[in-house]
Amino acid sequence: MSPWTAIVPWKTAGRRKTRLAPALSPPERDRLAQALFDRVISVLQACPAVGRISVLSETRPTRDDLDWLPDRGRGLNAELQAAQIAGPRLIIHADLPLVTADDVETLLTAARGGGAIAPDRHGTGVNALALDTGVTVRFRFGPDSFARHQRQAGARLTVVARPGLALDVDTPDDLAEALRLGGEAWAAGPNRDDSNHR
Repeated sequence: MSPWTAIVPWKTAGRRKTRLAPALSPPERDRLAQALFDRVISVLQACPAVGRISVLSETRPTRDDLDWLPDRGRGLNAELQAAQIAGPRLIIHADLPLVTADDVETLLTAARGGGAIAPDRHGTGVNALALDTGVTVRFRFGPDSFARHQRQAGARLTVVARPGLALDVDTPDDLAEALRLGGEAWAAGPNRDDSNHR
C-alpha cells in the first residue's frame, strides 16, 4: 500500500489562535500553538502509514524533517485544492492536544479504498480528512464543514469519531477541556496508548 502524505495547515506567528485572546496573551497563544503543532507532528511521525509530512504555510518550516507547501494566501480550501499530491493524503489540523498515533492509524485504515472524515467534538467542524488515491472532493473547511463535506461526498466518507481527533483548541472552553482531560501532558509528545480517552 502506498504511504500517506499528511498535510498540516500552519499559520504564521501572531495570527495563531486569535479566538483564545480572552484567555491568553499573544506570546502565550504562539507558545500554545507551537506546542500543539509539535505534538501533532510527533504523532504523525510515529505513524507507520505516514510516509511524508507537508506543512502548508506562508513561510518554509525551520525543521528539516518537514516538507513545505507554500501558502499563497488564497484561503485554506483553495490552497488544498491547488496542492498537487500524488497518492493517498491526509489533511489534519495542528491543534489536537489529545491525538495519538492510534487515532491517526484508525482514520487512515478507514479511508483505504475511499475516504474518512473526523468531526470535531461539536459535530460541526472537521479536524482531519483522509482521501485514498484517486478520491477527490471539493474541500469545504470552515463553518459547518462536516455537513458540507458530507453533503457533497455522501457515503464515500467514513465517519471516524474518536476523542483524540475530536478535541481541537480554538476557544477558552476548548483549552479548559483539553487541560481537564489531559492536564499539560498533551504537550509532551505522542502517546500510542489512548485507552483513557476512548
